[in-house]
Amino acid sequence: MRGLTIILVEPERLEAALTLAMAQAALGGRARLFAQGAAVTALGTGHALVPEALGLGVEMLACQTGLAEAGLSLAALDPRIAAAGPVSVLQSLGEDRLLLA
Repeated sequence: MRGLTIILVEPERLEAALTLAMAQAALGGRARLFAQGAAVTALGTGHALVPEALGLGVEMLACQTGLAEAGLSLAALDPRIAAAGPVSVLQSLGEDRLLLA
């Protein structure tokens, strides 16, 4: 099964993006969510699906520039969330399908 990488560009779309990523993980596929720019703020809101998705194996990545612009520290987020940039996300895309949310 091909993997799925979701680029979250609107914080308001977090729930939909997580639902799709969790479905992919439940089916046994690789699922990644990259919160780009201002969308990183959605990862720190305490949304109930974030820890659930992480528990299912969804890889979550927070944009380094977005963190800096929002004045957020990676340490303020769940420790299972890693920092990344657009270049590293695209470099590691492999055969994943790419979805913008």
